[in-house]
Amino acid sequence: MARTDRRDGAPIIATMRVLVAEDDPGLRDLLASGLSERGYQVDAVERGDDAVDQLKQYEYDVAVLDWRMPGLPGIEVVGWIRRNGRSTAILMLTARDTTSDRVEGLDAGADDYLVKPFNFEELLARIRALQRRPRGVDAPVLTKGQVALDPARREVTLAGRPLALTATEYNILELLMRRSPTVVDRRSIAEHGWRDETDPLGSNAIDVQLSRLRAKLPTAGIRIVTVRGAGYRLEES
Repeated sequence: MARTDRRDGAPIIATMRVLVAEDDPGLRDLLASGLSERGYQVDAVERGDDAVDQLKQYEYDVAVLDWRMPGLPGIEVVGWIRRNGRSTAILMLTARDTTSDRVEGLDAGADDYLVKPFNFEELLARIRALQRRPRGVDAPVLTKGQVALDPARREVTLAGRPLALTATEYNILELLMRRSPTVVDRRSIAEHGWRDETDPLGSNAIDVQLSRLRAKLPTAGIRIVTVRGAGYRLEES
């Protein structure tokens, strides 16, 4: 559901997830806090290889990538996104402002290009423009057992029939399916499952949500296993 940006009145999507990869700590914090204030769910990293690790775990609607980063340069992160068929919209940030640089970035798969220094309101406008663009490639559907999860549509089916999940149940199931069969710790579940100010780590909220999720998957061909002292793992049964 769309809500209104309280500063400029522009509609945004409350569940829009944005990855910010920028090695300048001051700029990274500014982007993360500014986007979070406007309702975006933001993950921020300082290295290109960390950006790829995040992209392996989550589906992002928009990635804001610095060109020059330790680990991997932004241009290589762009290449990884496109080689893996991700539909993430990409906004490149860079001090490189020649025509050849712009062409290189766009040809690599970036959707837009913003030269430093820039105005934050312009960055917001460009992100909104990217949100409105139709994406040419849908995110791959995740399948485990009889369950199919479509990240692009945020829909889940069980044996071909729609499965009704709350937003938190959906977020947790997506994370467990992406990480399967590895163990997912409680902090990761808390960070991915709750997209508001709730702190589920200090309560039994995670256990309650997992219990409800398990109850909806008795014939799904998958099971959520508790790994004591470590977290949870999704297995095909």
